Amino acid sequence: MSKQILQRERKVFWRDISRLGIGLVVLFFLNVLAQNYFFRVDLTEEKRYSLSDPTKDLLQNLEQNVEVTIYLEGKLPPDFQRLQRSIEETLDNFQSYAGSNLRYRFVDPLTAVSAEQRNDFFFRLDSMGIEITRVFDEEDGNRIQRLIVPGAVIRSGGRETAAMLLKGDEGVSAQQQLNQSIEGVEYELASAIQRMTAARRKQVAIMRGHGELPSVEMGSLIDILSQTYDVYELFLPQSEEIAPVDAVIVAKPQQAFSRADQYKLDQYIMRGGNVLFFLDALKVDMDSLGSNGAFAFPIDTGLDDLLFRYGLRVNPTLVQSVESGQYPIVVGNLGDQPQVRLLPWPFFPVANNYASHPIVRNLDAVHLRFVNSMDTVAAAGVIKTPLVYTSQYSRVLSTPIVVDLNELRQAPEPERYQAGPQATAYLLEGKFTSVFRNRILPNELNTQNFRNGSVPTKLLVVSDGDVVRNELDPQNNRPLPLGFDPFTERTFANQDFVLNALAYMIDDGGLIQSRTNEVRLRPLDSVKVKEEAVRWQTINLVLPLVLIGIFGLVKFYLRRKRYARF
Repeated sequence: MSKQILQRERKVFWRDISRLGIGLVVLFFLNVLAQNYFFRVDLTEEKRYSLSDPTKDLLQNLEQNVEVTIYLEGKLPPDFQRLQRSIEETLDNFQSYAGSNLRYRFVDPLTAVSAEQRNDFFFRLDSMGIEITRVFDEEDGNRIQRLIVPGAVIRSGGRETAAMLLKGDEGVSAQQQLNQSIEGVEYELASAIQRMTAARRKQVAIMRGHGELPSVEMGSLIDILSQTYDVYELFLPQSEEIAPVDAVIVAKPQQAFSRADQYKLDQYIMRGGNVLFFLDALKVDMDSLGSNGAFAFPIDTGLDDLLFRYGLRVNPTLVQSVESGQYPIVVGNLGDQPQVRLLPWPFFPVANNYASHPIVRNLDAVHLRFVNSMDTVAAAGVIKTPLVYTSQYSRVLSTPIVVDLNELRQAPEPERYQAGPQATAYLLEGKFTSVFRNRILPNELNTQNFRNGSVPTKLLVVSDGDVVRNELDPQNNRPLPLGFDPFTERTFANQDFVLNALAYMIDDGGLIQSRTNEVRLRPLDSVKVKEEAVRWQTINLVLPLVLIGIFGLVKFYLRRKRYARF
């Protein structure tokens, strides 16, 4: 009997050894496969832990080391801790594809040696586009103010750039804005890495020669563009043609394009060029507004025929909106001193109504001034997407239009604003037909390479030239940030809108598609939580102990049954 037991034990021993060996071999080959065939599984409904394909391609093809320093660290309120975790999770995902080429670290910006050094550091971050945020929090029953730096600095190859990670619509709740910021973390970090590692900087030309906005009034936009693109001015009347740049910006022309210039612009588009039009159909001179107001005069830019053939028309009208910016006006006198108040002016719409598109997703409000209405017309092969709308309470004024500051004294009457949302920006995509097709071509130009139709390309048309115009500091005449309203001291999202549009139009890798990421808020029912708290706490405490006890009893029974035969 003992011999049979010994043989059985040997058999069991070698069986266990063989299973162990097979398991080790399987683990070895699985490890080899995992190193050569990387994959991850995201089980969340909205795929919040998955990166977009363009981001993966960017990270897998990094040819130089990238270092990311995040300054969202230290004592943070709970909502900002959630943003911090999201940033860390995203960068962990980045490392999974970039490997050793990407390193990141979190740094507490408040640990500077002295207040002077800290202030110098904050000033440097602010100059790079990272805004310092002040939030109120409670500590030991006391309300305190904390300084939060929701940004990162990306360094590579001796250069550096910044990424602001707290963005979103300021018109929503703080929690929703943080959620929008979480949705944009991947794009903000990936686009910053792309700027640092791109083999060739894209080229953007600023159109000149037709009374466009002067450089000082576009200084803010030019400065921010220069961080990512090679920017230069294009004097079209003096050029034989538009060089093959990646995009051209036409900013509020006041003079007509000659027929030759129209041809040059048309053929640039036919060759696949991207153009961003910021146009005014009517001219309103703010300096000429007197006690009786002034007329809005039509502007002949010579671009109407081109846009009409491409599928769009900018109308000689003005759109007013109840949701508007403010303008100062004298409302009375106190002794010898005039009393100035900021009052809403419907001629300055604030647009916070957007289409479902990556360019405008989670975008804050855009500030418009004397904006025109727009219509689409038939154009084969062109997809027309309205991006920006005025509010529901809008109206359209047809010429002749008198712009009178005295209207500020009267509160807008909503019943007069029943035209509904008015589109003020359109994205046109597809293959365009030349406006010179079946027409006589300009004699003074070389037209041997004339094209009747275009390759697939994109156009952006905004019916307000002031979208890209910055205000000037009255003390030093220097450009203020684009979108900054000196009257209300609020910064609108004009800059983000232009940058997003430009990135969408010339980003061959499609990185901006990551702006479509969605992270849904699933708040708990506070009443239900309070009612069922004890119940679920009891279950979570007792159930694991019960399961462990049952498992122990079953294990004991099986072992006893197995060895009792011996």
